[in-house]
Order: sequence, then structure tokens, then C-alpha cells
Amino acid sequence: MISGCALTPQSAPEPTLSPAAFEARIGQLEERIAHSCDRSDIQAASNRQQAEVLAELRDAGITLRHLRGDIERLEQRRGDEPMVVPAECNNELSETLSAKEMVGRSEWIGLPDVGTYLRARVDSGANTSSLSATDITRFERDGEDWVRFKLGLNEDDIVVDSVRDEWIERPVERRVRIMQAAGSTSRPVVSLLMTLGPIRETVEFTLNDRTHLNYPVLLGRRFLMDIALIDVAENYLHPRPEFPGGRPASEAPEDEINDRDEEEG
Repeated sequence: MISGCALTPQSAPEPTLSPAAFEARIGQLEERIAHSCDRSDIQAASNRQQAEVLAELRDAGITLRHLRGDIERLEQRRGDEPMVVPAECNNELSETLSAKEMVGRSEWIGLPDVGTYLRARVDSGANTSSLSATDITRFERDGEDWVRFKLGLNEDDIVVDSVRDEWIERPVERRVRIMQAAGSTSRPVVSLLMTLGPIRETVEFTLNDRTHLNYPVLLGRRFLMDIALIDVAENYLHPRPEFPGGRPASEAPEDEINDRDEEEG
């Protein structure tokens, strides 16, 4: 009975983990994975920074090589003599400025069609020029709108006396609406030939009563544009024009002494 029997060996039982040990093992694995990911992120950020620095260095090197080449070419052209670079922009600017007339903040203007000179304030802040007028009356002539008016002058205004009460008639070029604190008003615009030193232009004037202001004429930027520059530190850069019945231009400085030159509101 003993000789024919062989015993089959039994395998050892597999080890088992308790729930607490299992949780502890899982926690250790999570810590290792998180630590490995952190190291990977740090390494990736470091690689990106290194790549950016290398790119900046390459760009700086290219720029330096270009600058070095420019310097070498300039030295070859210059030799031992200093290079003079022409100021082309300044020359162009000088030519532009020289084509324009310089005017002061106040000037004498002439109205050949009216036959008088008047003091004018130059104001680039105003769009359209303005002429002091009173008794403005609208009427129609040949189907067109016209106005009849007198120069709005004070006793102190220097003018050819014969035109003080003279009626002036002109066609209405257009009308402009002026916005003010008390509301809006519509003013007629007329064209008059005007002189200022060597300037002789047909200028559009709005008509309104300026007798409460110091100057019967205001010159705006529509007149100044492309033909004049303003030197705000100067007054009366151009001589006063002469008209029959008026005072000679040589007496203009005496009339300018009492120029109050106050700011207008």
C-alpha cells in the first residue's frame, strides 16, 4: 500500500492585505505619482525658459551682426572724413514754412470793397472768420438771398470815418448755426475781399454784432489754412493798409499803443 502512492505538494496560501494596509499602500503610490508629476512640470517649465532665453540670444546675436556690418560699411564710406547727413526732413519743413506768411495775434486788415481798414484778432480756435455788423437786414435780389448791414463799430474803433454809417450789401453765401448757452442762432455768411500785408484773399465772414468785444474782426482757421502761420508773441507784423479818407500807415503805431489785447469770451 505504501509503495504505489505519491503525495501531491500543496501550494502556499497567497498573502492577503487588510483594508488599512491596502489604503496605506494606495496612499504611498499616489504620493509617488504626484511627486513624479511635479518633477515633470518643473522640468518642462525649465525647458521652456531655456528655449526662450536661447531664442532671445539668437535674436540679439543677429541684431549685433547687422549693426557690426552697418558700422563697417559706414567706416568704409567715411574713411578719415566725418560724414555729414543732410537734414532732408528739415529742408522740406523749411520750404513748407517759407511758403506761408507769418502773422501776429493781432493785425490790421483792409476791406477794399468797403474802403476801410480794421483791427483784427487772429484766432485759430474759430472755424470761420467774423465781421462785426449791425442793422442786418435780409432781402431778395434776382431770386437770391442778400443782406444789407452796417459795420458794427464803437467810438474807439479805428476806421475810415466815411464808412461808419455806410450800408453794405452782399449776397448770402450760406448760413451757419451757432450754439450758445442761451440757445442757437443762425448767422449769414458773406464773402469780402480782404488784404493782410501781402495776402489778398476773398474771405467768408459770419455777420454778428461784436461791439461788446475789442476787435471788430476775428480771423479764423479757414482763412489761415495753408497760407499763414501765427506768432502769438507778436502783434501787427504787417503795415496798416491805406484808403482814401483814412489815416496814413505811418501813424498806425500810435493807434496800436492803446490796444488792450484782452481775451475775448
